[in-house]
Amino acid sequence: MDCCIVSALWYLIALHALIHFLCFAFGDADFTLLWASLLGHRPEKKLKGLVVWITGASSGIGEELAYQLAQCGSRLILSARREDELNRVKRGCLECSDLQDEDVHVLPLDLLERTSHKEKTKTAIQYFGHIDVLINNGGRSQRSLCVETSVDVYEALMELNFLGTVSITKQVLPHMTQRGSGSIVTVSSIVGLAGAPLGSGYAASKHALQGFFNSLRPELTDFPNILISMVCPGPVQSQIVHNAFTEEVNKPLSAAGSQEHKMATSRCVRLMLVGMANGVKEMWIAQQPFLLFYYLWQYAPTFAWFVTNVLGRKRVQNFKAGLDADSAYFTKPKTS
Repeated sequence: MDCCIVSALWYLIALHALIHFLCFAFGDADFTLLWASLLGHRPEKKLKGLVVWITGASSGIGEELAYQLAQCGSRLILSARREDELNRVKRGCLECSDLQDEDVHVLPLDLLERTSHKEKTKTAIQYFGHIDVLINNGGRSQRSLCVETSVDVYEALMELNFLGTVSITKQVLPHMTQRGSGSIVTVSSIVGLAGAPLGSGYAASKHALQGFFNSLRPELTDFPNILISMVCPGPVQSQIVHNAFTEEVNKPLSAAGSQEHKMATSRCVRLMLVGMANGVKEMWIAQQPFLLFYYLWQYAPTFAWFVTNVLGRKRVQNFKAGLDADSAYFTKPKTS
């Protein structure tokens, strides 16, 4: 009898390990987030009726967030620099959901104009009476080698990605502590956890965000109903590459390359909403082999350095060949 019990336990352990292996091999997020997507709260229930302020809402992940949150029944405040694009996104939100015109507010915002953030936050709060969720999504990427990049580019990346985000957060946070609840969700990146060539300034700004919010979280232990959540996506189909900084501040990227190999924006955003609905503090979202990098850096950093050096060389080769830097890691780029 005892042997049967022991055998059954071993079979269960083996089955448990097999399930986790398959989830990892074919998954596109960390285990916590995957389990939440299978067994956790549905965003359609948890996020319905909440007031969500999205920065960087005019394209890419921010635009898709607006559409999916509208379908969940969230009331929205859409912010970015381009008011015409925000109005386009608003029309899309109304078309894909049951929201009314007054449920989606367009609030133009420039993260670089920090002196305006206090008044913008006041306007946002007054429109719906409160803010339940702030999604810090605004920012720009980088595609340039360090030795060729002006210090002005590094300054611009930190001003926009880091200080702009910190400034808005500091304006909204007192409102949430006064209410005793709220969520601050910040879109970081895989390079917020581990560096990558061609994005030294971008990675630095995302590392800064990780450090800031991971330090802020324990400062809020007296407010257990305030969630600080970091989203760390791998390569995702969006406009961020097209708008990336290069070696000079005002020099556009010559060619963004194909984005087809990257995760669909809709899938990334769906996983983000699952994480928000289930209070996940840090979300790793990426397809393989990128998801493997997160775990290597977490549990085997020495080996991760070796892999990073090998694939980093390929990333630079892709960039110099006019391909997307994240594509074709395991094939030789064509140069003609």
